[in-house]
Formats: sequence, C-alpha cells, structure tokens
Amino acid sequence: MQFSFANQGLAWSDAYFLAQGLLNTVRLAAAATLVGTLAGIVLGWLRTVSVTARIATAPFVDIIRSVPMIIQLILANSFLSILGFGASPFWFGTVALGAWMSAVTAEVVRAGLLSVPLQYRKSARSLGMTGYQELLYISLPLAFRTGLAPWIGLVLSLIKDSALAGVVGYIEYMRSTQILITRTHETWLLLMGAGLFYFLICYPVSRYSRRLERKVRV
Repeated sequence: MQFSFANQGLAWSDAYFLAQGLLNTVRLAAAATLVGTLAGIVLGWLRTVSVTARIATAPFVDIIRSVPMIIQLILANSFLSILGFGASPFWFGTVALGAWMSAVTAEVVRAGLLSVPLQYRKSARSLGMTGYQELLYISLPLAFRTGLAPWIGLVLSLIKDSALAGVVGYIEYMRSTQILITRTHETWLLLMGAGLFYFLICYPVSRYSRRLERKVRV
C-alpha cells in the first residue's frame, strides 16, 4: 500500500495564524526588553559602585553572555520541568530573554557610568549635590548618551532572538512560519515574508535610534 501526502496550499486562515504569531513576537520582545532593561540598569549601577556586587554577579553576567541563547532556553526549560515548575511559554520566554537582556544591558550601563569623567563627579559634589543628585543629573544623562547606540543594538538582537522561543513551545512568528512550511511546503514565500517582517520591525527602530543619537549628542 502506498501513501501520498497532498500539498496543501496557503489559505486565508493562515494569514490570521501568522498575524497571531506576529503579535506574539511583538509582545515577547517588548516584555523582555522592558524587564531586561530595568533589571540591567539596576545591575549595572550596582556593579559600578560596589566591588562586592561586581564579584557576586560576575558568574551570572559571564555565563549569560557566553552561552548561546538556544542552549540556555533548552537547558533552563528542562531543568525547571524536572523541578516541577510550570509556567506558560510566554512568561518563560520573557524571563529567559529578559535575563539575557539584563546581563548585557548591565555591561552597557556600567561602561557608560565609567565613561563619565571623574572631574564632573567631583565638581558636582563640590557644588553641594548629594550622591543621588549627582547620579541623576550628571552621571546618568552622560551615560545615556554613551550607551544609547549599544543598547539599541541589543534591542535589535533581542527582537531577532525572540524567534528562538519556539523551542519552549511559544508560537511566535518564526515558529508559526515553520508550521506553515511543514504543511504547505511554501518555503521560499514564507521565509521571504518572515525576513520582511523582521526587517520592517528592526529597520524603523534603527533609523529612529540614529535620529535620537543626533538629538542627544553633546
């Protein structure tokens, strides 16, 4: 007995399926960027002002930055499953990508704060500013100018890395594209559409960042 599989073409319902994947990608990238950036700012500041914090957090930062994201996702998912922790794929992807974003953002923040000339800090303190005021009005604005471009690069990387969340069961845009490729065999058309989607997201962010850099340039 011979079996044959019909080549099912794309249908209008597939557009809705892809739109859901698109929305899931945007949600995941936005949530991970927000969580990772806020945590990274705090972590970067702690690693700048405290030697103890820098030593204590060094393993976390070094491991997250060195190990490929897909390996982190698979190992963490397996480890948490063994321990019996259950979480939705969205929240698991948010935590995993947010942890990566926090580690790399922390180094950007630390580099930005260290780039502020010591004379500026001393001058601010000599004018009567407290340590908090000096950080808020002197160090952070100057560090923002230095770290803006690298941070935008990290955001673009995170948007593209969100496609790896499919390995933990999250149906984002790339995963939905792979599902349709398996069913319809429209490989070139769907992959070109996926590439166009990521370009339409990343290119405006890149262009806007250039305008913002010119505005905040000293």
